[in-house]
Amino acid sequence: MTQLSQQKAPIMEALTRYKSKRVVPFDVPGHKRGRGNKELTDFLGEECLTMDVNSMKPLDNLCHPVSVIAEAEVLAAEAFGAKHAFFMVNGTTSAVQAMIMTACKSGEKIIMPRNVHRSAINSLIISGAIPIYVNPGVDKDLGIPLGMSLSDVKRAIEENLDAKAILINNPTYYGICSNMKAITDLAHLHGMLVLVDEAHGTHFYFGKDLPASAMSVGADMASVSMHKSGGSLTQSSFLLINNNVSVGYTRQIINLTQTTSGSYLLLSSLDISRKNLALNGEEIFQKVSDMAQYTRDEINKINGYYAFSKELLNGDTIFDFDVTKLSVHTLDIGLAGVEVYDILRDEYDIQIEFGDLGNLLAYISVGDRHRDLERLVAALAEIKRRYGKEKNGLFDQEYINPEVVMTPQEAFYSPKDRLPISESAGNVSSEFVMCYPPGIPIVAPGERITEEILAYIEYCKEKGCFLTGTEDNQIEFINIVRE
Repeated sequence: MTQLSQQKAPIMEALTRYKSKRVVPFDVPGHKRGRGNKELTDFLGEECLTMDVNSMKPLDNLCHPVSVIAEAEVLAAEAFGAKHAFFMVNGTTSAVQAMIMTACKSGEKIIMPRNVHRSAINSLIISGAIPIYVNPGVDKDLGIPLGMSLSDVKRAIEENLDAKAILINNPTYYGICSNMKAITDLAHLHGMLVLVDEAHGTHFYFGKDLPASAMSVGADMASVSMHKSGGSLTQSSFLLINNNVSVGYTRQIINLTQTTSGSYLLLSSLDISRKNLALNGEEIFQKVSDMAQYTRDEINKINGYYAFSKELLNGDTIFDFDVTKLSVHTLDIGLAGVEVYDILRDEYDIQIEFGDLGNLLAYISVGDRHRDLERLVAALAEIKRRYGKEKNGLFDQEYINPEVVMTPQEAFYSPKDRLPISESAGNVSSEFVMCYPPGIPIVAPGERITEEILAYIEYCKEKGCFLTGTEDNQIEFINIVRE
C-alpha cells in the first residue's frame, strides 16, 4: 500500500468520486439516493441521502476491506498508535463485545471491574465467558465508583492465574482513571490480554497533558467511542488492537455480530473525524480542557456544588483524572444529580449528559460556546436558590458490592419465574436493572437481589432515574432464576 497522509480521508473521497459519476442505482437502499422518499430527503437533506449507499467495488466492503476502507483503517491505526483499527458501526457496544469475545471463549475467565457498562456483561451472556469481578474503589463523599486498586487486581490475578484477560474501564463516566500502565504490565507478566473500554477516552490520544491512552501503555485492545468526544456520528466507533492480537481473527469475531450493511454515513464520519483529530486534535482538546476548567471554577464559586478534578488523585483508585469532564456533585444543595438534570432540561432548556443520585455530568466539546457555559453556570446558581434544601434523606452511594451466584449466561438462559420486584429479595436475578445513562447495572444476571438493592432501585424511581433492563417495561416485576 502506498504511503498515506493524515490529510486524506479515503472513504469520504471515494464517496465524492462516486457521487460525481451520477451512477444509475439498481441496488439498495431502496430510497434511491432520496428520490423514493421525499419526506425523508426533506428532513435529512439531499446531500445526506445521496451518500447513503451500499457496499460496491469503488467503495469497498466493511466485512472484508481491500481498498478505501482498508486505507482508512491504516490511517486510523496510525493516528491512534495502534497495530490495526477497525471501523465499528454498531456502536462501542459491539467493540466491547468483540474485544471480550476475541480474548475469551466459553468457560474462560476474564477479570473486570463490576462497574462496567452493560455491553461488557452482555458479551458474557453471548460468549459464556466467566467474570471475575474486582470491586472498584468508592469515594464515600462523592458516592461514586472509582478505578480498580492495583492490589485488588494483583489478588484477582493470583487467585485466577487461568484467566485469559483483564478488562479496564478507563476513564469512568465521571473521568476517573485507573493505573493502566501498572495493571497492563502486571497482566502481561501473567500472560493475560489487556482490554480497555475507552468509550470516554478518544481525546486521550490527541490532547496534551491528558491521562495515558490504552495503546500508549501497551494494552492489547481498546474500544474507542469516536462519536463521544471525537466528533463523528452517533453509533460510530473504533476498535484498536495491538501487540500479538490477530487482525484476521478479530475481524472474524466482529463479523459475527456487526451488520453486513455498514452505513457509509457512519464510516465517512469516522474517516473525516479521524483526519480532523490527527491534524487539529491537540488544539481542539486544549480548548475543551480550558472551557471545562473555566466552568468548573465558576461552579465551585456557587456554595453547595462541587465540580471535582485532579485534587482527588490518590495514586491508585484515582490514578488520574480527565480534566475535560465536567462532573459535579450536587447532594450538598439537597438535590440528587438526576433532579438537577431534570430541572435543567425542563425549565432551562439545557440538556446535559446525565444525572444520577449524587452527581451530574456535562459533556463539553469544541462545539460549545462561552455563552452556553455561562448559561449553565447561571442556571445551576438559580436552581440552588429556588430548589436548594437540606440534604437529609438523600442516598450517598452509587455502587453496591454484588453477591455473584452464577455466571451471567447461565442465569440469563436459566428457567425463570416472574416476581413483583418488591418481593424478590433473596432470589438470583436473571436479568439487569440499571439506570441509563450511564448503563452500569445495579443488579446483573447471576447476582443475588438484596433489600439494599431494592431500596436503591426504589429510590432511583422516586428521583426520576430512567430505569431499564428488565423484560417488564415498567420495572415493577423482575425475572428470577427458578430454584
